[in-house]
Amino acid sequence: MTLEETLSQLEALGSEKMRTQNTRHGAGKNQYGVRRGDIRKLAKKIKVDHELAMALWKTRNIDARFLAVLVMKPKELSAKQMDRLVRSLTFVEVADWLSSYVIKLHPDKEALREDWMVTDHPMAARAGWALTASRVTKSPEGLDLEALLNRIEAEMGTAVPEAQWTMNICLGEIGINFPKHRKRALAIGEKLGVFRDYPTSKGCTSPFVPIWVNEMVKRQG
Repeated sequence: MTLEETLSQLEALGSEKMRTQNTRHGAGKNQYGVRRGDIRKLAKKIKVDHELAMALWKTRNIDARFLAVLVMKPKELSAKQMDRLVRSLTFVEVADWLSSYVIKLHPDKEALREDWMVTDHPMAARAGWALTASRVTKSPEGLDLEALLNRIEAEMGTAVPEAQWTMNICLGEIGINFPKHRKRALAIGEKLGVFRDYPTSKGCTSPFVPIWVNEMVKRQG
């Protein structure tokens, strides 16, 4: 499928309702407003096409980038290319898809994580903290959890929104997975109050760390 054909299909799938929803969550005007489920269906039809993915990404269109994430090959990206993709992000929901489907599969993700943990670029910092939260849950060996808690306590309250979200996830995962550090993680969450008043749908758990951690721990028991 060519770039033009793909964009035409995306445009046909768009709706004003979805464009409004995307805009409410921070997307710009360069979008068609395609439902995520329809993007996934189109990706299944295309399968893997790294060249098309890169062309879609260059359009800067939100829906094209969602689709690009699903059809690109992570291992065909150099570390520099991966870094450029992250720094070109403009919408946090695309950022999270990129983290989940591409960055976590990249062979240089640890080196990238270390670089992104010391950057002031909002999207790169978001990706760095997301990778760190993943390591906390899956491969914490070698991580200095005390140092992470110190950074979160000192920085999360005034962090940019893009990074604050994944810093909060990291704090929560430390509290959930490490009883030794749980009391401090809860205290930090309470002290900073980040996401205390976050609007939460019925049946969902608040991202406010004291509520989230206690709920997850209760489920473990």
